[in-house]
Amino acid sequence: MACSTTMLRSVSAQLFRQKTSCRWSKFLSGHQRMTSSVASFKAADLQIKYSNNITEKKPDSDTLLFGHTFTDHMLTIEWSKNAGWQAPCIQPFGNLSMHPACSVFHYGLELFEGMKAYAGVDDKVRMFRPWDNMTRMKYSANKISLPDFDGDELVRCIAQLIRVDRDWVPKTKPCSLYIRPTFISTEPTIGVSVPGKALLYVIMCPVGPYFRTGSFNPVSLYADPKNVRAWKGGAGDSKVGGNYGPTIKPQLDAEKLGCQQILWLYGNEDYVTEVGTMNLMMMWHNDDGDLELITPPLDGTILPGVTRKALLELARGWEEFKVTERPFKMDEVVKAVKENRVLEIFGAGTACVVCPVGSILYKDETLNIPTMENGAPYATRFFDTLLDIQYGKIPSPWVYDIDSEYDAMAAKVSS
Repeated sequence: MACSTTMLRSVSAQLFRQKTSCRWSKFLSGHQRMTSSVASFKAADLQIKYSNNITEKKPDSDTLLFGHTFTDHMLTIEWSKNAGWQAPCIQPFGNLSMHPACSVFHYGLELFEGMKAYAGVDDKVRMFRPWDNMTRMKYSANKISLPDFDGDELVRCIAQLIRVDRDWVPKTKPCSLYIRPTFISTEPTIGVSVPGKALLYVIMCPVGPYFRTGSFNPVSLYADPKNVRAWKGGAGDSKVGGNYGPTIKPQLDAEKLGCQQILWLYGNEDYVTEVGTMNLMMMWHNDDGDLELITPPLDGTILPGVTRKALLELARGWEEFKVTERPFKMDEVVKAVKENRVLEIFGAGTACVVCPVGSILYKDETLNIPTMENGAPYATRFFDTLLDIQYGKIPSPWVYDIDSEYDAMAAKVSS
């Protein structure tokens, strides 16, 4: 996993530090910064080893399967208790070699993030709200005792990785470059303990729609009263691998019932939580007759989604309807559907952006959700607005231009 010792030239590194300090402070104005006094790797120390096997013909955007094709390079950053963080390294994409006793294999000490970069209408490449992913990633790391790091520095490193593999960013909407930061324990001993070694790495893949049915087609849900995705006091609010493996079998069971995704419930009263790997939102007329967007609160059972946060901020900024984060039960949904008060239900997540819901199977009864029958004006507006921001059609401080900080960077190429 070690990278070439080729370093950024000292003059370039100095210019880079000066330039990024100014621009990053401006970029994060109004947002919570991720920097701290914690010892961390630095983007200015980035090492680059270019691949000798560049993929000349990139995949056709129309044939992209989500998560199947990867770019030519990856980012790796090693950490050890004795030596601390090592210099970040961009290197050819390839397999990792690890000791079979590494605790990531035995105790699931692993977390990941999901981010995207978009080729804009102006040919600029932008990441969407990367600071939110870093905040969540740092929270997840603390949850499983992996070492802290500076989120600003990781975003800078990822931006340079995208620059190296820029030709992989799809030019066709709604395709994008999916970015998967991953953080694992490489502690080579058996025993449940705080790891003394770790590896942070980032891989990327060009992607089309997450669901094979398309980018904005309704999905059917199975409201599962038996299986629980997360519980209060657990790790449901962290993006750790252990939250996902146990969901595969229930997902297969849902498909056998003719449903595409699971609506995860919680507690004896069947509180609504998430849908598949997405946050869930419902547009309805509440019991008081008010037009309202409602979503479950961040109570420990809900992953604090980046798209969820963006949609809530958009909705509150529009000031056209009530926006509420509160617990609600399936009984409320059933009652509202039968009283024709539910207008739309949709999922929200990085992979799909906004995904309309067409039906819910609950206690052997199929509830027809009129999301698309109504023309999905709210979900469509959310979807279109976010895409316009992500692709640069609407100027927004939510996006980060990957070229904004790197004009002063230079790196020697090692073979």
